[in-house]
Amino acid sequence: MRRRSAAAMRVLPLPTTMTSSTQAPQLPHHKVKFKKPGQRACNEKNEKGKFCGGHLKRWFYTTDVLEQACGDVAKAWGKDAEVYRCEHCKTLYLPNDEEAGGLNVAGPGQISVFGLTLPGKEK
Repeated sequence: MRRRSAAAMRVLPLPTTMTSSTQAPQLPHHKVKFKKPGQRACNEKNEKGKFCGGHLKRWFYTTDVLEQACGDVAKAWGKDAEVYRCEHCKTLYLPNDEEAGGLNVAGPGQISVFGLTLPGKEK
């Protein structure tokens, strides 16, 4: 049996848009991460190694006075990009491809079994 070299056995990852191993594009004055499907709380660790746990809220950076002075986000992604920000540590989160954009941060919710989802009574 012939032995392969380490270089011949190396497997290269396929290029994908937003997987867990892909690094988000970093900005000079902001830490940027990708949001996981269904994620509503920040998973950034602080200096003690504990999770931040702050809520992720849709961030309208064009109306933020401090961001207007900085201008990094608008230069990188334009005026109307969908960006979420942690309320405590201010880490920015980009949406992933698996979730539909523009929905409530809390998620799509559940379909009700009451009301219009049930057929009407027959007389």
